[in-house]
Amino acid sequence: MKRILALRHWALAAGLVVGTALLVALVFVLLPVPLEQPSSLGIALTDRFGVPLRVARAADGSRSDWVTIDEIDPRLIQAFLASEDRRFYSHIGVDPRAAGRAVLQAVRKGRIVSGASTITMQLARLLRGRTLTKPGQVLWALRLELHWSKRDILEQYLNRVPLGQGAIGVGSAAALYFGASASQLSLGQAAMLAGLASSPSASNPIASPERAAARRAHALRRMAALGYVTGDDVARSLAEPLRPRSAGAVFHAPHFTTHLLGSIAGAGRARALRTSVDLGLQAELEAEVRHTVSLLAGSNVREGAAVVLDNRSGEVLAWVGSPDFWSDTAGQVDMVVSPRQPGSALKPFLYAAAFDRGYTPASILPDEPRTYHTASGPYQPRNYDRLWHGPTRAREALASSFNVPAVELTNQIGPGTLLRVLRDAGFESLRGGWERYGLGLALGNGDVSLLELANAYRGLVSGGVWMPVRLDAQDARDARDAQDAQDAQDAQDAQDGRRFVSQGAAFLVLDILSDPVARIPGFGEQTPFVFTFPAAVKTGTSHHFTDNWAVGVTGAFTVAVWVGNFSGRPMRRVSGVTGAGPLLHRSMLAVSRRYDPGVLPLPAEAGAVQARICRTTGELAGDRCPYTDEWFMPGTAPASRCGEHGPGFDPPPSSRFAITSPRHGDRYAIPPGTDPRFATIRLAADGDRAIAWWIDDRPVGSERWALVPGTHRVRAVSASGHSAEVTIHVD
Repeated sequence: MKRILALRHWALAAGLVVGTALLVALVFVLLPVPLEQPSSLGIALTDRFGVPLRVARAADGSRSDWVTIDEIDPRLIQAFLASEDRRFYSHIGVDPRAAGRAVLQAVRKGRIVSGASTITMQLARLLRGRTLTKPGQVLWALRLELHWSKRDILEQYLNRVPLGQGAIGVGSAAALYFGASASQLSLGQAAMLAGLASSPSASNPIASPERAAARRAHALRRMAALGYVTGDDVARSLAEPLRPRSAGAVFHAPHFTTHLLGSIAGAGRARALRTSVDLGLQAELEAEVRHTVSLLAGSNVREGAAVVLDNRSGEVLAWVGSPDFWSDTAGQVDMVVSPRQPGSALKPFLYAAAFDRGYTPASILPDEPRTYHTASGPYQPRNYDRLWHGPTRAREALASSFNVPAVELTNQIGPGTLLRVLRDAGFESLRGGWERYGLGLALGNGDVSLLELANAYRGLVSGGVWMPVRLDAQDARDARDAQDAQDAQDAQDAQDGRRFVSQGAAFLVLDILSDPVARIPGFGEQTPFVFTFPAAVKTGTSHHFTDNWAVGVTGAFTVAVWVGNFSGRPMRRVSGVTGAGPLLHRSMLAVSRRYDPGVLPLPAEAGAVQARICRTTGELAGDRCPYTDEWFMPGTAPASRCGEHGPGFDPPPSSRFAITSPRHGDRYAIPPGTDPRFATIRLAADGDRAIAWWIDDRPVGSERWALVPGTHRVRAVSASGHSAEVTIHVD
């Protein structure tokens, strides 16, 4: 009797233990499991259109690129189901049939032949760690199946499964082995990835192509057995090469992606980032930089760089730091962000600062020998052409990039004032005090970066307001519509912006830099700075000819380029016209083929008005003055009329140079039914022979011009250098 009672007590105790265990297990299974992504994801970078640029390893050294279930090729999902868990959709996390088969095989063979882990059990182990026991995997699998959908479980598993060479998930594995995305795989590639799940380290195609081929064949046979594919599909897939010849880790825009990854290190790891770069444009500019360096090799030019900014958003559209990132001679030096001396490329900011302090484009500046006594000794600036040009209007001094007037202007407004304007314009590389740079600051004796230069010129188009650049792309899909996204960005820009010159000063500078006639005294008539669209252009060359820069600005984008030598060795026979200029020209055309250049803002948009002035004195033109029309901000136009060419002066005919056809204010219309090619007007001038005609700052090669609807500015330049201008309208 006692024995029976003891057995009952033991049975009751055992029942309590088992019941308690079952209750604990039930409570555990009933606890919810929140969906989450790994905390140690790598960063997948794409261009602005979603094209992969680069996948960076996570902090633990793994490659990971999270993709949604909708972004995964259905055949890839079928391959994993066939290889790992063919009854995935019918079990509850544990497959009793697979478990029974595994036990029988183990009994017959005396060893474990096959496992019984379902995809859900494998996911439990991936989530909880390799030390999770089989009972633990079972409980976790039941819990996951209770709280997650099959779709969620598949997405989590396919993004967490190790697939060799540090690749975590099908997204990073597809990029690593095939240079493709998880949505663009062939059947053979899908089968190979699925085959790696059971032996990722030893059977991947990099470690062992033979074993990888065997795993692929095994997965294909299982897919055929389940009716996912046909025998012909299997045969074709087995004939595929394991990896494309060009396969490998995607690594485009190397300098840009390296800089971007460095800027977000430690700032939180994003699973994916759509960058601002346009990969097609990036590739084209990389080719242009290499081509330019090849052409200039005889002039001792070894390196080049380029950067393109979207003016409105500040997005970087292209970033080329060197001709060859993989070159063993400092190819990974990034000249987009490496400070060097910009030469005359800083002059526009000097003139803008001067315009805000009472100077105008008509101000007469001295271009004559002059000595300045500085803390470091006497300073005697010289022009690039080694000539003196006498009294020169500010418009021509800037457009022709004369050095001597720029130094005098710096002396007048003060190098400290100029340095403050430059820093407000974003030139953070100028870290020294104004005493360090002195009067040579206007000539670019301080180091700045190409990115700073491009963004400062972009600030001129923005009306004299500096705003930060963006390395990530704006995504209107995250807002209710595109306008909402743009309004939000404009508000952010207004908050982040910093004014460095007035809108009027900025627009006057752009008008001067887009004036091809004012550029003639310094560069001649034939330059690489003439485009079929309005553009403002400036060049710069460092003192020892080690750096050559050029910047082009349109209404929509800014392009800045550099050529030179990382080593500091001087170039030979290279100027802005022959060095960086041609690279800028080709780069601007490349950008314009992809993005509408838009129109540059006119000074009138900032309230400027035009007045007719004497070309010689800068005062209001008299009846006999050689004249030109100039822009002035309200209250800055000259008050006095020129007296140099008064009644006692008998001017030569060239002084009365004027356009006779068309006349100022003329209106034209293209006759209905007329071929636009034959609807032309005559271009004619009196007083001197006109040697050049310009319509809207674009050269016209003949004395007939085909009408184009709109308002147009017609300019003629005489053989003596005089100019005249009229405005017409075509309906």
